[in-house]
Amino acid sequence: MSKRRNHDAAFKARVALEALKGERTVSELASANGIHPTMIHQWKKALLDGAADIFERGAKKRAEVDADTVRSPHAKIGELAVANDFFLKSSSHGPASEAGHDLAPTPGAVDRRATPPAVDCAFVVLL
Repeated sequence: MSKRRNHDAAFKARVALEALKGERTVSELASANGIHPTMIHQWKKALLDGAADIFERGAKKRAEVDADTVRSPHAKIGELAVANDFFLKSSSHGPASEAGHDLAPTPGAVDRRATPPAVDCAFVVLL
């Protein structure tokens, strides 16, 4: 059985343009390039469907993000934020603090509760 080949975009565009010219049949192009005629028809259709986008104003479109794509990461961020808050609170009220073994903070030490958790930073990056 033959191995699947991945063709680059330039090759697909060249073959699709040759098919659009109509100088050679799709069967001739397929045998000359060693690909199946169905592939040429698909590439030709994709070329025709996407041709209008080239002439759009501001040629580069902004990626559209649907709500379902964003909802999952936001839910995970929320879970991590709650877990982070829980562990920060439970670590300050654990058995060591009940036994009176809390150490006084050293001068210049960073208070973890004063710094935003890494989850907030990840949330900013996603926006």
